[in-house]
Amino acid sequence: MTDNTTPIAALFERAENYSKTTLKLLELNAIDKSADVISSLFSRLIVIMTVVLSILIINIGIALWIGKWLGDTFYGFFVIGGFYLVLAILLQVFRNNWLKFPVSNSIIKHLMKPKKHEKQERNRHFK
Repeated sequence: MTDNTTPIAALFERAENYSKTTLKLLELNAIDKSADVISSLFSRLIVIMTVVLSILIINIGIALWIGKWLGDTFYGFFVIGGFYLVLAILLQVFRNNWLKFPVSNSIIKHLMKPKKHEKQERNRHFK
């Protein structure tokens, strides 16, 4: 059997296969990172929702307790409402430093973090 393909044609075919494989690998890595970030955010959201519900119930109890201490129930809710108004103003003023930058940095750090098998392979190449 004779091979009718020239070395240049074989080289172009290999280059095409390599580029298709590289693109597929990039696509799979992007899907993996996206799934990792979304699942991490989802699990944190569940924890945050549980904490918020707990804080809500605790705040109702504190408002009732302060109201009883001040003589009328609704006074306690005014005090708790005022506390959260001050907290909301502080969060608005310092939102970039306290919320935006830490969340952005966390997401970027999570996206850039190599997987365990990637670390092992990189360490093997540098030994």
